Amino acid sequence: METNRIAATHLGKKSSGSETYDPSLLVAIPREENRRQYNIDNKNLTFEGWDVWHAYEFSAMTENNIPVTRLLKLRYNCESEFLVESKSLKLYLNSFNMSGFGKSIGECLEICQEKIRHDLSKRLQTDVEVEFLESGSKRVELFENFRNIMEFVDESSLKVEKFKEAPEVLKTHDTKKAEEHYLTFDSLRSNCRVTHQPDFGDAFIYYKSKKHIIEESLLKYLISFRSEFHFHEECCEMIYKRLEAVLEKDDELFVCALYTRRGGIDICPVRWSKNCSFKNFDALLNLKKYARKGVKQ
Repeated sequence: METNRIAATHLGKKSSGSETYDPSLLVAIPREENRRQYNIDNKNLTFEGWDVWHAYEFSAMTENNIPVTRLLKLRYNCESEFLVESKSLKLYLNSFNMSGFGKSIGECLEICQEKIRHDLSKRLQTDVEVEFLESGSKRVELFENFRNIMEFVDESSLKVEKFKEAPEVLKTHDTKKAEEHYLTFDSLRSNCRVTHQPDFGDAFIYYKSKKHIIEESLLKYLISFRSEFHFHEECCEMIYKRLEAVLEKDDELFVCALYTRRGGIDICPVRWSKNCSFKNFDALLNLKKYARKGVKQ
């Protein structure tokens, strides 16, 4: 597919990295190809959301060759036509390593922040927001009310047989009134569609509906991603789309995937219905806060 061809720009090539700042390393991936497969209309999204990234190993130097190392947090809206390919982002950020900017650490960070914001916004054709977090930044805990889906399942009698995305396993039953459900799954695994390397993450799902998604069926569905080959953002949207399909039209739905870092970078896509009242994820979107959940992150 065209997406795979674009994403493979740096695949299989020696990645010693540029010794000088090089924005040409960035690769933009169109969202539309995968969305078409799941009947997600790029021009008429039924959800809102952001892609939040953390680059834990960003480093540059001042003009006097003083190293400056920070955690970089950035985000851009899911309405953007493109997403950034992760290896290209890593190579691009690494190109700052041996480059000097500004006479002081503060000036260096200001220059780098503006360059990254400008370069990513230009490449992705959308507004990209960028911040650096200090080493002493406190960790903000997320999703305190969520319960592990395994609490609702008898694992000794559960038989899982499908490891390619299987929406047909999702089952629901009706309830008398709308109920809220807060669920997390800490063993989400999918695979990069380009490198086929495994990606691990924690999924967080909130919904309010008169439809109750039977937890055993939801667990089987999430496990079915284990042999799927998709980008993190695509997996989040696929889960959202499938759950949306088994709920009622005006039900509230929220899906977030906090993936663990690979290559010093993690990706945290989050999607929610336009009427969703659950907003206990502001810290994840706040670029000035380091917000995680679970020891893997």
